[in-house]
Amino acid sequence: MALTQVQLRLPPRMIEEIDRWVEEGRFKSRSDAIKTIISLFEDREKTREFLAMLNTRSEEAEEHPETLIPLEESE
Repeated sequence: MALTQVQLRLPPRMIEEIDRWVEEGRFKSRSDAIKTIISLFEDREKTREFLAMLNTRSEEAEEHPETLIPLEESE
């Protein structure tokens, strides 16, 4: 997979924070920190989408409980 280089302008306060994380050893570099932050954001968005789907399914189940499949077989 080829990577594309991009430029990014950030306020000095954010750069100082990222640099502090690098100095503390949390990340290898500024680039590593920014890639990780973007990845965490993507994961959070996927979680939000999943939660929205669960909420929709829960509402559907409340409206039509007859369509539910039991998790355990009754004797």
